[in-house]
Amino acid sequence: MKSKEQLIQQAIENINKDREAAQELLEDVAQYIGQQQDRYATTGMVAAKYLETLQRSNEQLVKLIGLIKKSDEDKYGDLNKEDKETLYNEIEETE
Repeated sequence: MKSKEQLIQQAIENINKDREAAQELLEDVAQYIGQQQDRYATTGMVAAKYLETLQRSNEQLVKLIGLIKKSDEDKYGDLNKEDKETLYNEIEETE
């Protein structure tokens, strides 16, 4: 079974691959449209789909970062800021 870190890395790699593929295809469509402006009517929707893919991958990255942040915060339990500062100060005093 894969660890959390391995799954996160795999998700990031998949997101990056999707972004690269969508970016390349979007560039091809933009070049195709650029040759004749009337082509936009037939290929504009395709370009929009590639942009949606890029937007979804951004959203996936944001969600993944949120999950990582939440996981990191959970490591410290339910301590509020004041409790954390008190503990930090006590550690500093003992050193």
